[in-house]
Amino acid sequence: MYVCVCHAVSDKTIRKLAYEQGIKEIREIRKVTALGSSCGKCIPIAKAILQDANLNPLYKEAG
Repeated sequence: MYVCVCHAVSDKTIRKLAYEQGIKEIREIRKVTALGSSCGKCIPIAKAILQDANLNPLYKEAG
């Protein structure tokens, strides 16, 4: 699902960055994507997805 509709950043992208690059902070996500740079409404859900990915490191989304 798209988390940031303005810039087409998906939950899979956020999880992938967390798993593969060890990203733990939303500002780190914002350095490599355009997440939240337009309207910013996506930031709360992006933070929740990132937190979940960091709390559940063994979970990886299929596909």
